[in-house]
Amino acid sequence: MAQTGRNYAAPLLVVGCVVFGLGSLIVKFVDVGSYAIAFWRLAIAAVIFWLLARFFGQKLPKNRKAVTTALISGVFLAFDLALWHESIHSVGPGISTLLNSLQIFFLSAIGYFCYRERLSPLQILSLVLAVCGVALIASPEFGHNSAAAWGFISGITSGAMLAMSMVYIRKTHQIEQTALFPLMMLLSIGGMASLIVPAFVFDGGSLYPTSLRDIGLVLIYGAIMQCFAWGLIAYAVPLLSLSLTGLLLLSEPVAALAIDYFWLDKPINTLQWGGAVLTLLAIYLGSLKSKSA
Repeated sequence: MAQTGRNYAAPLLVVGCVVFGLGSLIVKFVDVGSYAIAFWRLAIAAVIFWLLARFFGQKLPKNRKAVTTALISGVFLAFDLALWHESIHSVGPGISTLLNSLQIFFLSAIGYFCYRERLSPLQILSLVLAVCGVALIASPEFGHNSAAAWGFISGITSGAMLAMSMVYIRKTHQIEQTALFPLMMLLSIGGMASLIVPAFVFDGGSLYPTSLRDIGLVLIYGAIMQCFAWGLIAYAVPLLSLSLTGLLLLSEPVAALAIDYFWLDKPINTLQWGGAVLTLLAIYLGSLKSKSA
């Protein structure tokens, strides 16, 4: 049975990553603000994870500090999503998803400054490659897109927020080992609570979907992208080698770039494609070292 799971792990991981990346299309075309749609995504996920936790008999952590840490992780996840959405609106799904994937370097920085983890030559090389790749992507974008600056700032910052969310998930498990569904429910609750005020402040005119089509798409965004896609990724990652996992996880930004270019007709020139390849290589090398550390 275990061997059967391993045989299907790689295709399941790719499906999970591609489906997750397709969520950027919903963000782009649904007339709901960046913070508001992040709130609805997490609110829908909170209900689904609560139902799953009850169905499978998984309990909340007993330690109050573990609960608090999980909720804080959800706050960082919420702003990761909201800022990623802002980047999608500014520079498109492909570049924004690539920038969000730079979270691996923020994890390395947190390890270096907070946990005194030394950077290896491979990590330093991957960081240099990532900087060069982002520069190649950015230079033409700034030439024709007035929103490029905010798109890159919000996209890169979303990666930092995702890294912080992962750190607090780790802290939660260090305090008390927590089952998946209660943990994701707490993350979703913490995230949606933190987005109520920003949604009203920044998205007052686009708080909720106003058509049946948009309501359906928002429900899909919460149920499929937040629950189903993440579930496939969480299932597949432990069954694969670190090198293969790092490579397959790149299918998410690759899929988003392909959607941007072939479906949304976004102009991506040769220089930017070269920068994308360089950045993907850097993320791959960085993910290998980070996971093996």
